[in-house]
Amino acid sequence: MHDQRLVDDKFTEECGVFGIFGHPQAVEMAYYGLHALQHRGQESCGIAATDGQEFTVHKGLGLVTDVFTTDRLNKLQGDRIVGHVRHTTAWDNKITDAQPLVFKYRAGTFALAHNGNLVNASQIRRYLERQGSIFQTESDTEVIAHLMARSAYDQIDLALKEALSMIKGAYAIIVLTENQMIAALDPNGLRPFVLGKVDGAYCLASETCAFDVIGAEYIRDVQPGELIVIDQDGLQTGQFTRTAHQTLCSFEFIYFARPDSNINGINVHQSRKLLGEKLAKEHPVDADVVMGVPDSSISAAMGYAQATGLPYEVGLIKNRYVGRTFIKPSQRIRYEGVRMKLSVVRKVVEGKRIVIIDDSIVRGTTISRIVRMLKDAGAKEIHVRISSPPVAHPCYYGIDSSDREELIVAHKTLAEVCEYIGADSLEFLSVEGLREALLQEHGVNGLCLACFTGQYPTEIYPNENGVGKNG
Repeated sequence: MHDQRLVDDKFTEECGVFGIFGHPQAVEMAYYGLHALQHRGQESCGIAATDGQEFTVHKGLGLVTDVFTTDRLNKLQGDRIVGHVRHTTAWDNKITDAQPLVFKYRAGTFALAHNGNLVNASQIRRYLERQGSIFQTESDTEVIAHLMARSAYDQIDLALKEALSMIKGAYAIIVLTENQMIAALDPNGLRPFVLGKVDGAYCLASETCAFDVIGAEYIRDVQPGELIVIDQDGLQTGQFTRTAHQTLCSFEFIYFARPDSNINGINVHQSRKLLGEKLAKEHPVDADVVMGVPDSSISAAMGYAQATGLPYEVGLIKNRYVGRTFIKPSQRIRYEGVRMKLSVVRKVVEGKRIVIIDDSIVRGTTISRIVRMLKDAGAKEIHVRISSPPVAHPCYYGIDSSDREELIVAHKTLAEVCEYIGADSLEFLSVEGLREALLQEHGVNGLCLACFTGQYPTEIYPNENGVGKNG
């Protein structure tokens, strides 16, 4: 299997979680909910279900529609479930790491699903291993389970609360026992997490698009540092920390979340349009047409076109049936891999001065190929506009991130990046423009901008991969 990063030059979100408690069609709803969250992880998925007595579990590598056949869904029994979709790197995709993880301990059984990344997982894991803990997976999620099992508390919510006091980083967590569902969001609220209700049953998900597909009513976003306990008596909520302050990952608005989802009551599509409008005000250009790179940049391109008065056109078509290839590609095929994913509408671009909008540049490989494709199709000029600031720092909070040396803007000037991608001009949205659009005009409570500024909302702990310590 080749390195998909050569074709998909994007940061990749690593997980999506879904849970529902007390619904007779919980398994079916989990299937559709996870399918709606498929964009958050395509490498593995799983569902753990309980009827209050026993757990049934199925996990597998691949997409939701491939892993869960009708027969496999029928074998899952229970009116309360937790589900998960996961993204990994191609060389790290193991069935043992597929979630939910299920554990037996002195007070019963629990299933655990986690979206995010713990920045101090390596340190805790080494400490636990020295104390005799034996880990079955390479996932940092298992660290949480071991901390819970070591707790003096028999009550699962108190054991989880104690574990949360020791971990650092990003986490939206769902824990399911035979008679309770517990949810928690990290004190910085780095990952999105929403609470809803369908037919009287509470449900939880990474995005509201999962609620839409099952007909659930959105209640509210889970708050940073909040711990929710759901059982047959209803819902109880409280804070597990006094230091909560939201710094939601800005890439949820820029790229990760589905455009039909709402985060903090704010529609993602509208947010991306606003980013495009800000980009147009900061970096207009004399051109004939505006185009977006499908799919996540379409909204920003519409905003840019609207703000400039330039016509918006569909000049790139996405092939929706491109998957991973297991054939070892030649260098030429590897380089041309983007052509399998995108096609140019030659009649739209021929002889035109084009503004192409993309949401981000990580390594610069994909946008350089797109520019070449457009020029090969007869485009007169290509002006690249990016609806986010330059990504100059890696992310440690649950994104398939690059080492800093792989981030093109970390070691090249703007002019050098422009030359590398072959564009006639290149400009990025400023950090101030991003803040203005999302914080001031759209009312987002707080954003993590670490991949742009290098200012991380938590301490970054050193680990075996050489991640430095940051304040």
